[in-house]
Amino acid sequence: MITTVVADGKNEYEFIDLLKKRAQNSDKNVVPIVSEIIENVAENGDKAVKEYTVKFDGKAPEKVEITSDEIDSLIEKCDKDYLETIKKAAANIADFHKRQVQQSWLTTKNNGVMMGQRIRGLKRVGIYVPGGTAAYPSSVLMNAVPAKIAGVEEIIMCTPPQKDGTPNPNIIAAAKVAGVDRIFLMGGAQAVAALAYGTESVPKVDKIVGPGNIFVATAKKLLYGTVDIDMIAGPSEILIIADKSANPKFLAADLMSQAEHDRLASAILLTDCEELAKETETELEKQMTALSRKDIIRSSVDNFGAIIVCSDMSQAIEFANELAPEHLEVCCENPMEYVGKLDNAGSVFLGNYSPEPLGDYFAGPNHVLPTSGTARFFSPLSVDSFVKKSSFIYYTEDALRKDAEDVVRFAETEGLTAHANSIKVRFDMK
Repeated sequence: MITTVVADGKNEYEFIDLLKKRAQNSDKNVVPIVSEIIENVAENGDKAVKEYTVKFDGKAPEKVEITSDEIDSLIEKCDKDYLETIKKAAANIADFHKRQVQQSWLTTKNNGVMMGQRIRGLKRVGIYVPGGTAAYPSSVLMNAVPAKIAGVEEIIMCTPPQKDGTPNPNIIAAAKVAGVDRIFLMGGAQAVAALAYGTESVPKVDKIVGPGNIFVATAKKLLYGTVDIDMIAGPSEILIIADKSANPKFLAADLMSQAEHDRLASAILLTDCEELAKETETELEKQMTALSRKDIIRSSVDNFGAIIVCSDMSQAIEFANELAPEHLEVCCENPMEYVGKLDNAGSVFLGNYSPEPLGDYFAGPNHVLPTSGTARFFSPLSVDSFVKKSSFIYYTEDALRKDAEDVVRFAETEGLTAHANSIKVRFDMK
């Protein structure tokens, strides 16, 4: 049963400590295993990837890359209504992310100096998409659509084969809609290593994005620096702030929508209404029995779930900002009044009819969000995640002459005489 506590300045913060320890307690035994896989793929390429595919996925595909004709054939197996749904979702995601695009810029000064910033998409990005029991076509859209808008030249997708060695048609359809350029049937840490280093078949990428299990997440972490990555994602989180106007049926359903992801997921309700807390607890028990992943939900809710009764909404907001959740729902009579006060959250859902799954699949904002309190300093995946920026400077001779003494003084103060000399030789300075 979910834990219900009264906020007293101590209980709620003990719960934050519990969640932090949960996020930090990753299996240390995973690191040496993943390190060995990475080293093997770096040395042996496709051969190593194939061996791991047989070992972990059951069967290696006949061909590691899916051709255009095969893609079209697989899409024909998909439900027609599903295809229409992913097209609508992709359009919504594109509409939201197009507003994030930044332009290169140039400024000039009266003395002839010019400077600016050049912004362009990365050359090649790798997207990892789980394909086993946790197959998420929505993640294809959320990663590939903003990459395309950013101007990424080539998007490479890796997804593990099903047990029979074939691709998941729903994932392939999402990749087609999102504009993925090449698709490879490989998964796990070996796929991440293949993307990072390149193999005989898989081209080396500049950045790897997308969700995965602890082996995938560890591989991304270990390879950061060889390639860029989106983020180190922890277990899913949802925090709901609700007043007496909220519907306990809605609250219970939304809490469980994240609890079903993982036994380590956290689902928390903050409310200033004790009666609402009790009604939500009852609804949780009632609704849970009918859900397919009730065992996972039960474990998540019992171990990392909580209903915290606050003295008022100000206390709830303070706690929410401290926790910095991945998903934050505001189920209050006037939710818009809280937007400017909620500083730390991956994505905020306002009102009783903006449930978190709407953001997971369809509304448009990205569902790749910071977890484990990192919303204090990290942002959701966006167009910015797929661009690089370079600044440029142009000085005339007269402009440099005017600033020469200041530059030399700075360099010599730091003891970098070669820096100073680079200026001095241009004007015969002593």
